[in-house]
Amino acid sequence: MAGNSFGTLFRFTTFGESHGPAIGCIVDGVPSRLALDEAFIQSFLDKRKPGQNKYVTQRQEPDRVQIKSGVFEGVTTGTPIMLFIENEDQRSKDYGDIKDKYRPGHADFTYMAKYGIRDYRGGGRSSARETASRVAAGAVARRVLEQAGPISIRAAMVQMGPHKIDRSRWDWDQVDQNPFFCPDPLAAQQWAEYLEGVRKAGSSVGAVIEVVASGVPAGWGEPIYDKLDSDLACAMMTINAVKGVEIGDGFDAAALTGETNADEMRMGPDGKPVFLSNHAGGILGGISTGQDIVVRFAVKPTSSILTPRLTVDVHGNETEILTKGRHDPCVGIRGVPVGEAMMATVLADHFLRARALG
Repeated sequence: MAGNSFGTLFRFTTFGESHGPAIGCIVDGVPSRLALDEAFIQSFLDKRKPGQNKYVTQRQEPDRVQIKSGVFEGVTTGTPIMLFIENEDQRSKDYGDIKDKYRPGHADFTYMAKYGIRDYRGGGRSSARETASRVAAGAVARRVLEQAGPISIRAAMVQMGPHKIDRSRWDWDQVDQNPFFCPDPLAAQQWAEYLEGVRKAGSSVGAVIEVVASGVPAGWGEPIYDKLDSDLACAMMTINAVKGVEIGDGFDAAALTGETNADEMRMGPDGKPVFLSNHAGGILGGISTGQDIVVRFAVKPTSSILTPRLTVDVHGNETEILTKGRHDPCVGIRGVPVGEAMMATVLADHFLRARALG
């Protein structure tokens, strides 16, 4: 299997399966002498781990990270960093009744078509369990970005199912005050009632996540095939269940005129250009403008639901499937810290590229 690595200068490779003994990643390209310990990485993993409330999967995984290499006396050595997370609450028996059936919406059929074998225990490698490794790598990326100055990376859920937030009520302080990472306190209350009904019905809904990076200087990215926005789009599309990505105004830009869409500029008091708007999402021509970088991605509904669905099995028989087990009624909730992590890894990569050019 190819495609287990991501990045150029800052590069990480993930390993492990959902119901295997462990998952983790190897992070390469990290400069030496950066402060790094397990507690720092754990603080980000704790935002993503399952079982924290009734709105996410009840699989009880502590996601305790262990640094196995690349760190000595509390600082990075410049060598590959191995991050290891044991799986402690697998319930593979939940999948015994459906091991020969292809779950609609999952990668069961495509994995079998490509490899001739698949791990039916929770999807194996295709499970969203893999994203814990990305969050660990993203924590390391944040340490790298500290060398570039004060850069903040924050994400929030801005839509659950058909219900959007009211942006006039956006409050970043609210994101950590509710189980949905929602910046609109009123929307969070409404979502709780809505998702409870979805959960009790054994169904699921999708979501839209917005990731914002502030403090990124102008000049990161490349103008043609390694554009900052194309790398960010690629990064977000690699997240499980993501079906769409937009930068800045994204698809809404199609409804604007050239006059409205153009981010006009004036000279600031420090002698540098100041943009009067940010329809471009902080990136022009594949290169950062110095404004906030804004990325949104759409997450489909969790495919594992209790409503019977039509499918076929590995023997070619038509049948029905009902997926039991412990699943997220809205997998987009735990996609929020994953989106932050992927933003961090891309920015760390482009920071190192820009620094290499002097």
